[in-house]
Amino acid sequence: MLRKQINNACLVASISLTTLSLCSIAAEDRFANVEVKPQKLTEHSYMLTGAGGNIGVSVGSDGIIIIDDQFAPLADKISAALAEIKAGKPRYIINTHYHGDHTGGNNKFGETGTIFAHDNVLKRLAGNDKYQAQGLPTITYDQGINIHFNGDTLQLIHLGAGHTDGDSVVLWQDKSVVHMGDLFFKDHFPYVDLDAGGSVLGYRDSVSNIIKRIDDTTKVIPGHGELATKSDLIRFKQMLDASINWMRVQLESQKTLEEIQQQGVPEELKGWGWSFIPDERWIKTLYQDLNQS
Repeated sequence: MLRKQINNACLVASISLTTLSLCSIAAEDRFANVEVKPQKLTEHSYMLTGAGGNIGVSVGSDGIIIIDDQFAPLADKISAALAEIKAGKPRYIINTHYHGDHTGGNNKFGETGTIFAHDNVLKRLAGNDKYQAQGLPTITYDQGINIHFNGDTLQLIHLGAGHTDGDSVVLWQDKSVVHMGDLFFKDHFPYVDLDAGGSVLGYRDSVSNIIKRIDDTTKVIPGHGELATKSDLIRFKQMLDASINWMRVQLESQKTLEEIQQQGVPEELKGWGWSFIPDERWIKTLYQDLNQS
């Protein structure tokens, strides 16, 4: 009987290890064909695309800064793409918020670099056992901080609750570039993480705030999507305004969520839905948040 129990235990352990191995292989396969590509923006700045959030880069005589670092399995590909631009490892890593598609490379890049983030990013990552000590922000702030680097001044700005409760926008002081983090999904409805302190109204107000700080020549790096312009960001803000105004009318009419979803979004909002945030999910986000406002 004892031998049978031991054999059964070994079988369970073997199955568990095999499952973990398969999950690991699946994760690697998911990113196997991802290419991390650099796009030059100015003399000292780049945008890297791959999978997950877009990465902003400052390079120059002081070294390398990266803004966000995508998923963990892509860290080596990100390093290779950076090496094509400049030799060396990033001295500073900025996390625009805590989501894993923007912070997954922290453990790797935090080995040799210093991570900056809003206070709430540290609180959330510190509670996640996927992040080792070197993967946690070591310099945090409440409203913001400036980094003087490569002849530029990068302003890390927290504008309050928006995508989450710990968002940062990174604005080059000369207005040449701004990295919006997930406060901008180009041409798509945004993800407002209500469970992480996000706010639809705060999101809209943050976007409006940044529009006032940039000019028509500013290169706008969205959290997701192609490189954008101020006019793209204005169009995005107009969509947010239209969504909020429309939902307020629905709430005043005392319609239920199901009734609004069945009705669908108005014509002016059609075409903004996508795989992660289809129309129905955007309606639910608006309903849940604005119904409490």
